[in-house]
Amino acid sequence: MSRKIILYIALSVDGFIAQEDGSVDWLLGESQDPNIDTGYLDFIDSVDTILMGWTTYHQLITELAPDHWVYEGKQCYVASTRPHEKQENVEVISGDIAQFARQLREQPGKNIWLVGGSQLIAPFIEEDLVDEYILTLIPTLLGSGIPLFRGSAQALNLHLKETRTFDGMAQLVYTRHHP
Repeated sequence: MSRKIILYIALSVDGFIAQEDGSVDWLLGESQDPNIDTGYLDFIDSVDTILMGWTTYHQLITELAPDHWVYEGKQCYVASTRPHEKQENVEVISGDIAQFARQLREQPGKNIWLVGGSQLIAPFIEEDLVDEYILTLIPTLLGSGIPLFRGSAQALNLHLKETRTFDGMAQLVYTRHHP
């Protein structure tokens, strides 16, 4: 059986993953307690491979966790079309990231976490490569910002597998719909 590609991400109720300037300091529940169990630790234990976009990677190493690599022990790939030097802790993929993910999916291992913005995610949605969508809605309306999804060439029906709530947040788990 092949590994699953899972989009696990938080977004505002109005569909944004970050403010216009890229900041994500609003990603907390009603209590504003950063230690609320959202299931992240169980999720991260279920994956051994991470596919992320360059912007996500850059924000991680320069702003969110500049002093330590938070995905120690995970195989990490960064999709980028820009020229780059060798990066520590990751392998940069400059070719067709969706095709690369298809090959990864067939290799032995745990699930694959797809993390990034719409530019990274769009080809996976267009080619129906996301097996599971774990979307955590943060009780915030940003009004504007960086959207999670951009237009797709086709509609994609999903099946609601599970819902969870914690600290004012709603986590929706969808799988691809197979009629």
